[in-house]
Amino acid sequence: YIHVPAAWWSLGIYASMAVSSFVFLVWRHTLADMIARQSAPIALAMTLTTLVTGSLWGKPTWGAYWVWDARLTSMLILFFILMGYHMLARQSDHNEVKQKACALFCLFGAINLPVIKFSVEWWNTLHQPASILRSGGSAIAPEMLLPLGLMATGFFTLYLLVLSLRIRTALLQSKVTRLRARLIRNQRKPV
Repeated sequence: YIHVPAAWWSLGIYASMAVSSFVFLVWRHTLADMIARQSAPIALAMTLTTLVTGSLWGKPTWGAYWVWDARLTSMLILFFILMGYHMLARQSDHNEVKQKACALFCLFGAINLPVIKFSVEWWNTLHQPASILRSGGSAIAPEMLLPLGLMATGFFTLYLLVLSLRIRTALLQSKVTRLRARLIRNQRKPV
């Protein structure tokens, strides 16, 4: 159970990035911007995991590694959105105009999230429709539901762990940059 939890959390992490971007734009909270920017590589990794494991699953199931299915294509679009966001975010440190552009880009990309979620209902696709949260109850046997839930919990825990490490590292890098700037200013002052 790697494919489905990776898919769920790639969408969930992007949704949290969009919420954080909105918070940054409205209240100028720098931690919200940092959460969004530091979440991007994690979401990118989970989206790539989703695409790769889906292709490996698709070969025996559909007879091809890739088909231009609505859900596959919209997940690929999410991957490209995340790549673009990540590249923009890497250039936006300590520049409010670029941070705003990055946040707006993230919010614009969030349009793709409902497309991914509802693609199996809107179009005729190879993907199965919802199996857990649907009218009439879950279509998954409890023996399969428990490991799926455990893996989803594990993926979320991994996200929180990696995010906290990335934020801590970014804060320490920021502190080192400020200390270096202060040291350079003090060295330039005449005695």
